[in-house]
Amino acid sequence: RPGLALCAGCGGRIQDPFLLRVSPDLEWHVACLKCAECGQPLDETCTCFLRDGKAYCKRDYSRLFGIKCAQCRAAFSSSDLVMRARDHVYHLECFRCAACGRQLLPGDQFCLRERDLLCRADHGPPPDGAAARG
Repeated sequence: RPGLALCAGCGGRIQDPFLLRVSPDLEWHVACLKCAECGQPLDETCTCFLRDGKAYCKRDYSRLFGIKCAQCRAAFSSSDLVMRARDHVYHLECFRCAACGRQLLPGDQFCLRERDLLCRADHGPPPDGAAARG
């Protein structure tokens, strides 16, 4: 199909002998497929992520759009173990009582007040029985 395709990056006709296809329907000149954030070329040797019609390298996509720790705001790596409280996700080392700094472990009772985690000793008995279990 070279010569018939339009490049999703520059909009020009692809007449090169090679093109890169991302997703089932987006085709790019080899030179046009770059990370929208850092400019790294995205060829067949690296993973490409699409969002809103823009291509990103894995590092920038994770940094910009990935889930971030509710405490330190850093992105997670695929090997990180996490703790969850409602819709918040934490690195294990960030899952600590905001008042005393004690690390909360699986099975510990805690309270989540807005964005602050509080251990049982620092939040006392739950007023309405709404304590979460880790």
